[in-house]
Amino acid sequence: MSNNAPKPKKIRKELISHNDIRVDEYYWLRDDTRSNKEVISYLEEENTYSEKWFAEKKDYKTEIYEEMVNKIPDKEISMKVKKDQFYYFSEINSNEQYSKYFRENAESKKELLLDVNELSEDRDYFSISGISPSPDHSLIAYGEDLSGRREFNLKIKDLTKNKIIDQNIFNSSGSVVWSTDNQFIFYTKKDPKTLITNKVFKHKIGESQEKDLLIYEEKDPEFNLGISKSRMKRYLSISVSKTESSETWFLDLRNQEAKPICFLKRKENHLYGVTENEDCFYVISNSDNCKNFKVLKTNLNIPSDLSKWETIIEHSEKSYIEGLDSFEKYFYLETREDGLPKIKKVKKDDLSIEYIKFDDPAYSTYLTGIGEYLSEEVYYGYSSPNCQSTVFKENHKNGKREKVWMQEVKNFNPSLYTSKRLKIKVRDDTEVPVSLVYKEGIDLKDSPLLMYGYGSYGAIIDASFKSSILPLLDRGFIFAIAHIRGGSEMGRQWYEDGKMLKKMNTFYDFIDSTKGLIKQNYGNEGKIFAMGGSAGGLLMGVIINLEPELYRGIISAVPFVDVLTTMSDESIPLTTFEYKEWGNPANKKEYDYMKKYSPYDNLKPSNYPSVLVTSSLHDSQVQYFEPAKYVPKLRENSTSENPILLKMNLVGGHSGKSGRLNSIEESSLDDAFLLNLLDE
Repeated sequence: MSNNAPKPKKIRKELISHNDIRVDEYYWLRDDTRSNKEVISYLEEENTYSEKWFAEKKDYKTEIYEEMVNKIPDKEISMKVKKDQFYYFSEINSNEQYSKYFRENAESKKELLLDVNELSEDRDYFSISGISPSPDHSLIAYGEDLSGRREFNLKIKDLTKNKIIDQNIFNSSGSVVWSTDNQFIFYTKKDPKTLITNKVFKHKIGESQEKDLLIYEEKDPEFNLGISKSRMKRYLSISVSKTESSETWFLDLRNQEAKPICFLKRKENHLYGVTENEDCFYVISNSDNCKNFKVLKTNLNIPSDLSKWETIIEHSEKSYIEGLDSFEKYFYLETREDGLPKIKKVKKDDLSIEYIKFDDPAYSTYLTGIGEYLSEEVYYGYSSPNCQSTVFKENHKNGKREKVWMQEVKNFNPSLYTSKRLKIKVRDDTEVPVSLVYKEGIDLKDSPLLMYGYGSYGAIIDASFKSSILPLLDRGFIFAIAHIRGGSEMGRQWYEDGKMLKKMNTFYDFIDSTKGLIKQNYGNEGKIFAMGGSAGGLLMGVIINLEPELYRGIISAVPFVDVLTTMSDESIPLTTFEYKEWGNPANKKEYDYMKKYSPYDNLKPSNYPSVLVTSSLHDSQVQYFEPAKYVPKLRENSTSENPILLKMNLVGGHSGKSGRLNSIEESSLDDAFLLNLLDE
């Protein structure tokens, strides 16, 4: 069948840097307007080619789709979150693509706020940024994304009149903070070219966007903005950050004429985060080479001399601090120890520490941020490979724990599955954690093994519950997450040892983790598969260049495979924001290192495995033309007869199509690809 694969034309394009010439014959496939008929025609050919391959195989896709839909309850209700006198929540029926948003009052009277199914009618793609109620609960703000580019049009709905009273605030990131008097919203805007969030505006409800007041503008293209309301709700918090540096600004929401004040000026290699308290601020900081962060305390006058702040939780090589939430007499820390997430309760008056305890060998847990400062309970989320998502509340004083919400999954028995956590020694003698889940009773040595990895941006991939892998587990697969360097699972150093000029560690860790599992009799060496998305797609591209015969099949979702070309072009969205992750090709040393692993630049005649590449035309994070170029070049260099397929959503974004059922359909396609390879 590979002889019938689409063959786009070639146009020689020379890319020259540091006297090095790279030739890209598919560069022409880049069309920023996404309207070039020849490009669209080629992408349609690729889709037809992929559809034909699946049509000639067993229809696992339909089978698995039905299985997964049958696990959805007739009506799924989110946790009800109390805000003042109301409880806010969402519902979605099993036959619906989108949620409905509701609230209840103290008498449990239910009120429909927004039906996203109705809003999405006649839309090829539709996503909202979530709803944000005004302080008096008479209005809600939400954002609509109609393309998948994560550019939102903000709308304001009057709940008393049940109608939209303000809209057409375009090019927003979707984040909204209300003023205390309900008359204004603060929102962020993206640079239309780079898609980096770089401006904060104040908008009066009902007025034209042209009258909006610019509150803050970030001039440095390496920094990105975010906004939120402070813990005590007194301030608008503006966070300004890049990979290795951050800064926080506060605007007093109680003063209409207030302007943002810088909490602590940015400095290279200093990251910090601020939590407001009644009479002080708690600050998580990596100053003084405290890579895993420490907790400082300062008064409300915000002294700019960090040396005068009080250290209340010292830095630890063994405990990596990720987050902090504060209450009247306690604060809670999200930390990681030996790669596992922990929640620590700290008593403010004597700084004594207690752990919230968990029993599973591998799991995910996090502070939800639910609950007022004076609340008597903390809420935290929990899941594991064989325990669906759950929210607990725990009393500060007596530690009494209560389950307040659990994801409903029909036809699922957690006792049928086993999860484990191993450590595998890789080539430089580093021990890499690996989380496993499989069904009880399978022959581990003869089972297919699906490896998953990411390993970039310091992102942590915990062993959480994933209903999408249940069809594979039920068919005898072992699913493994390799917690490779480039993430922060083992602390900040774990991240730093897998980025920039140490990036090769990420790829070696994944390969060596795979081989280590096989040596320990997890998986049949002829049935080894791997999957990853975005930067995890980069991982997939590198590992098959390094070890083309180790894996039988690869799923590469929205893959970042043309690293060197993208990072050399500041006009491509998000490029400048990521210089400290991958490097800046203007620097020859960094250019040479990226060229050493960039998947597109390192394709060579090899016995490549079967590969399914998925992407979306309107992806804002990884531009469609990277996978569109990669697939034909990969085919040219493959000396095997293994299928290499491209499935390109002509609508949709970084996460694929919108809608829950559409998402299940896409996941079913991935599973069908793997199962059909096993049948061969």
